[in-house]
Amino acid sequence: MNIWHDLDPSMVTPENFTAVIEIPKGSNTKYELDKKTGLLRLDRILYTATHYPENYGFIPLTYGDDLDPLDVLVICSETIHPLTLVQCYPIGVINMIDNNSHDEKIIAIPFSDPTYHHIESIHDLPKHIFNQMEHFFTVYKQLEGKETDVETVKGRDFALKIIEEAIARYRHHFK
Repeated sequence: MNIWHDLDPSMVTPENFTAVIEIPKGSNTKYELDKKTGLLRLDRILYTATHYPENYGFIPLTYGDDLDPLDVLVICSETIHPLTLVQCYPIGVINMIDNNSHDEKIIAIPFSDPTYHHIESIHDLPKHIFNQMEHFFTVYKQLEGKETDVETVKGRDFALKIIEEAIARYRHHFK
């Protein structure tokens, strides 16, 4: 089974999707989906003295502008282990520039976390959580000589549109 391609399509809609965790919150180890096998591959240890501020992964059955599955940050009160499936809903999107290319990060909440499941918009998050995410994505590649920049932050409706487009792009490209 390749987790990117072989998930039941009913498990991935813009409003309610399964996220696959690659990197647990608090980690400085960068894992990435191996597209051929569907397993995780160690990409690198972060060069900076930073760590992922939230659980990080991807949305299966999607294809982003960067030719990878759509990235997702899953805000949760607990650390989630790699390759865990988490049913989520989107609350916003961070649009960034990564090495002169557009890169979108969907911000999502697990349906199963009572600490956060009342949050409906990225703007409802405690300011400090958002500041940590923004700071991380601004500096995490600096010591590698790569530039990243958070360009804009948009709400739930824009995130729904991005997910819908990524699902359609996936179907067009792979089906």
